[in-house]
Amino acid sequence: MQALQHKQKTMVQRTVMALALATALAGCANLAPDYQQVAAPVPSDWSQRVDGKQIVAANGERAAQTNAADAIGWRQFFLDTRLQKVIEQSLQNNRDLRVAALNIEKARAQYRITDADRFPAIGATGTSSTSRTPAELTTSGRATIARQQSVTVGISSYELDFFGRLKNLSDAALETYRYQEETRRSTQISLVAEVATAWLTLASDRELLKLAQDTLQSQSRTYELSQRSHDIGTTSGVDLASQEATVESARADVARYTAQVAQDINALRLLVGGDLDEQDLPQGLPEAASVLLPTPAGLPSEVLLRRPDVLAAEHTLKAANADIGAARAAFFPSISLTANGGTASQTLGGLFKPGSASWSFVPSINLPIFNAGSLRASLDSAKITRDIDVANYEKAIQTAFREVADALSLRATLDQRLTAQSRVTAANEKSYRLSEARYRNGVDSYLTTLVSQRSLYSAQQTLIALRLTEQSNRITLYKVLGGGWNEQGGGAQ
Repeated sequence: MQALQHKQKTMVQRTVMALALATALAGCANLAPDYQQVAAPVPSDWSQRVDGKQIVAANGERAAQTNAADAIGWRQFFLDTRLQKVIEQSLQNNRDLRVAALNIEKARAQYRITDADRFPAIGATGTSSTSRTPAELTTSGRATIARQQSVTVGISSYELDFFGRLKNLSDAALETYRYQEETRRSTQISLVAEVATAWLTLASDRELLKLAQDTLQSQSRTYELSQRSHDIGTTSGVDLASQEATVESARADVARYTAQVAQDINALRLLVGGDLDEQDLPQGLPEAASVLLPTPAGLPSEVLLRRPDVLAAEHTLKAANADIGAARAAFFPSISLTANGGTASQTLGGLFKPGSASWSFVPSINLPIFNAGSLRASLDSAKITRDIDVANYEKAIQTAFREVADALSLRATLDQRLTAQSRVTAANEKSYRLSEARYRNGVDSYLTTLVSQRSLYSAQQTLIALRLTEQSNRITLYKVLGGGWNEQGGGAQ
């Protein structure tokens, strides 16, 4: 019995040594091309001049002193506690974000499956067979019954990865997994920005609705007074009809903005993925300082390389690079091993008796000789795919640069536009008060007052829309610089 145990131990040691040697030899060569970072096909900064005038300043010394947007968590950027609650609810319930998270888990599982092929799969098998041979088929002329019992441990069709085919397939699967991680981050950035924009849009439309309601109420009172004056002959029918048109126009705006507010709530509810608490919804557009932090300025364009969508495109490029290595390895011979060892006997009781040891070792080699050019076509396809991914990566950087440049261009003139529009609104308000006083005193007709009132109403609407544009621009700039995926900050890893 001790001799049998020693023999079995020796057999196991030899098997382990063979597997260790095979694993060490596997992957000795990697035929994938060396990955090289693709140069960003964009300028180094966002400085812009239009008609000889600088509208976006070039990067200065402040660039090294400011924090990147991806280092600012969304809780640090959005200061309004109501908006924070709505964003947090969306991160918990939004279905697109949930799908993105599940895609990460799926990609992780696929990577584990692919990576497992690089290692031998060891299995144990126990078999029992009984067969009867008829008398006319035996040399003795008597029917025989044969029995065989066996227990084996071994590996089956383990490929020695001499040329890195399996390693490159594993690397490609790993890059796909990392791509899904970055896609999830990109999805979260977009979601945070969309929720914040939808929240502010609701605030803007509610403010426009309030303006329309106040205008309707004011014009209705004026119309009632004019109706009485018309009845006693002191107001002309033309003036009365003009005032009625103003009232009905305001009434139409009330109905339009009422519907728009309802649609804004529906859009926000879809993004959040559930019902909304009215206490978390804005009644009007708040001041920018109480909602958003100022966006850091003077950043170099290299920050784009940290954007999750750009990183995702780079992981796709790295996966294509690994696929080239796998396609190249297919030109070389592939060696597979099948080996097992154990005991065999005619009876169960004899399985572990001396002399019952059994083993088999079946190496095989597959050498491609003629395949009608399919391997060359596969390699060409892998190279073309890599070139396509290079172009897509460059386009992702260019698109990111354009998004930041557009946001900065708009940012450069927004303060001037807001200041000018505030002055326009104040001037129209003064003009309306004076024209109304002149109409009450019989100096001018109501047509002058009507023109002033419409100009004031339009200026107030434009000012609200411009305030929304200013705050949305901050959100856009925060988004396109890669901020918003981290709750507390820290940036993309």
